[in-house]
Amino acid sequence: MDITSLARFQFAMTTIFHFFFVPFSIGTIFVVAIMESMYVHTGKPEYKKMTKFWANIFLLSFAVGVVTGIIQEFQFGMNWSDYSRFMGDIFGAPLAFEALLSFFIESTFIGLWMFTWDKVGKKLHLFFGWMIVFGTMTSALWILTANSFMQHPVGFALRNGRAEMADFGALLKNPQLMYEYGHVIVGALLTGTTILTGLAAFQLLKKRNLSDINKKIYRKTMRLGLILMLIFSAGEIAVGDMQMQYTLHDQPMKFAATEAVYKTTGEKAPWTVVAIANPKTHEVKGIDIPDMLSILSYHKTTGSVKGMEEINKELEKKYGTHIDGRKMDYYVPVNTLFWSFRVMCGFAALLFLMAIVGLIMTRKNKETLYNHRWLLWIFALLTFSPFLVNTAGWLITELGRAPWTVYGLFTIDQSVSPNVSVASLLTSNIVYFCLFTVLAIIMIALVVRLLHNDPDEYDKAQEASKVVDPFSKGAI
Repeated sequence: MDITSLARFQFAMTTIFHFFFVPFSIGTIFVVAIMESMYVHTGKPEYKKMTKFWANIFLLSFAVGVVTGIIQEFQFGMNWSDYSRFMGDIFGAPLAFEALLSFFIESTFIGLWMFTWDKVGKKLHLFFGWMIVFGTMTSALWILTANSFMQHPVGFALRNGRAEMADFGALLKNPQLMYEYGHVIVGALLTGTTILTGLAAFQLLKKRNLSDINKKIYRKTMRLGLILMLIFSAGEIAVGDMQMQYTLHDQPMKFAATEAVYKTTGEKAPWTVVAIANPKTHEVKGIDIPDMLSILSYHKTTGSVKGMEEINKELEKKYGTHIDGRKMDYYVPVNTLFWSFRVMCGFAALLFLMAIVGLIMTRKNKETLYNHRWLLWIFALLTFSPFLVNTAGWLITELGRAPWTVYGLFTIDQSVSPNVSVASLLTSNIVYFCLFTVLAIIMIALVVRLLHNDPDEYDKAQEASKVVDPFSKGAI
């Protein structure tokens, strides 16, 4: 175990756990805001009960996301101080906007939204909810502005061994940001939709004696979720395709690894459906479909895809075979990227198809879906798919940038804090692992406890527990 590996493992562990909850909260509050919009538009009480019930899922995910995000930011100073010195001038500005603007909006309007039910007008309360949506989405924008610079540096000048900001506007116009932000946000919306749809399916499965109002709420949740799942899964496939076409030219090594292409293909490139690659011999054993990679890459039947061997030679020529006395290897972990890409694309396609099936079986005057428990089980189990898909996407984004932290400017080995020790990193890894395990157990337990209730009973309990003003006339 070396310092770099331990520091990378710790950051990966923290980021993966944190990224469980970021798209979760962004997507969930968006769906909940739509539910409240339906209540304001129709005035039907079941939409209000639906909104208040599922809002608790958002609040839990947001709380855990804040805790893990703070832990993640600490690591920049603890384990990656040389990176922070190099990137601080650029990284600091988007993070400041995120904390001072977006997080302020989120926290302020969450408080207003939580505690003003029936105390302000319905439209004003709905405005509070959509402002939370705005806050979460702009928060993602600022974070991804910083990450996009790491993928494709723009608007900077190198001075005194540091990257200093020369044009803040260039960071916001970064083409990498456009593709990355669209992909992440649509994925987040699909995450929230899939989770709430799956949880509603769980409720219909486990509770045989539901009241008519609760049954109606869960079915409306599923119906809305299926509509949004269809829209967002289609959108995710579209924006993912656009991002991969951009990656083909901007980070060809990452693209080649996701398709396990070691040797440059001919004009009609075959697509490897499944495969195992040998990073030492560069042999790939798998199942190919002729011409398909050209179609996927260029949307036409011809088009060569550059292989990793050729790309590695180009990178060695451009950046050198050694940096700071270390021999450079520009290859990325091909099997991890190859299978992560297939997990991501496979589940997006599965959600799209299942949304179509679900909508057909729940169309007007049809309750076929609700009468087939095996179908409900499929949707219930898909609740967990976004966590797997989002992790796979993150692995592609970050591992595909290796060996750089800032592409073409600063390597991973250059970024590690010089004064950390193996013992301190090993200890903190154990502590963080235990902390995240406890947080996960608490989160799951709270969600399960919430789901023991039903929306109608929960809403009645909330109404009954309202605190009475001790000085009001009726309280004496």
